[in-house]
Amino acid sequence: MDKNLMMERAEILVGAVDDLPTIPIVATKVLQLLDDPDVSVEDVADLMLSDQVMTARVMKLINSPVYKPNQEITSLKRALVYLGLRHVRELALTTSVINAFDGTSGALELNAFWEHSFGVGMVSKIIAKNIGYQDLEKAYIAGIIHDLGEVFLSNFLRDPFLEVLEHIKTHPVKLVDAEAELLGTSHCEIGLCIARKWNFPDAYCDVIAYHHSPGEAKVDPILCAIVNLSDLFCTVRELNYGGREWISFNLSEEEAWTILKNESPALAEMDVERFCYELDDAIPDVKELVSSIFNPSSR
Repeated sequence: MDKNLMMERAEILVGAVDDLPTIPIVATKVLQLLDDPDVSVEDVADLMLSDQVMTARVMKLINSPVYKPNQEITSLKRALVYLGLRHVRELALTTSVINAFDGTSGALELNAFWEHSFGVGMVSKIIAKNIGYQDLEKAYIAGIIHDLGEVFLSNFLRDPFLEVLEHIKTHPVKLVDAEAELLGTSHCEIGLCIARKWNFPDAYCDVIAYHHSPGEAKVDPILCAIVNLSDLFCTVRELNYGGREWISFNLSEEEAWTILKNESPALAEMDVERFCYELDDAIPDVKELVSSIFNPSSR
């Protein structure tokens, strides 16, 4: 299907929603504050503390397997010092995306969706480190938000999206292709529309739009390739949603693998089987993390 037509269809669908979630004001202000080279930890902490939900979830994340502190951190200021201000952007963006769609009832089971998203984030970080990609934080965020459009489809096109989910249970077709066939657009175009409305950086918009076709990426094909492979790894390792259990892939045939091997030839020597075992070991951590973030006591 023509990409331009799919994008036009996505813009119409997103534009028709009057109550589209927005990034919380506090998160926006935090991101703006972090652009100031002279900002202090105290300034950022004071602003974040004005949003209790954000603060609670930041504390959950900082004490999670993602960051692995030696002992529990109970003070937000201490958490920010532990992280370093550079990583606060990562947390502010992650928690704000979660909050934007929190409490909604859609076609997808949200915990399964976020398990997949955080799994892709964590695996993206691992792959990024293996190939020498300079910004591990960016890889982590990109992995978490890559399927942003799916939440929109789940919540605002619930019945048509349920038909898509039923379709892929009985047809060996990728979710993104079933969306294009039945909806006239996909979560990639929908997600790009939302990311632009939320003023996401170009690199994240690129990943959201092209994580299924990294060779078409315009800003950072390497980052798109990292997320593409992470998505595949997580989908075949129990971190999936939407009836995609049948999916399998041959790493050597993947476009993303070719892109990453060109970036890091040593990757060809990677023990893929061992890597998959490491991912298996990480799955309980991801599920525990998501469970703790969405636990009612954290709200």
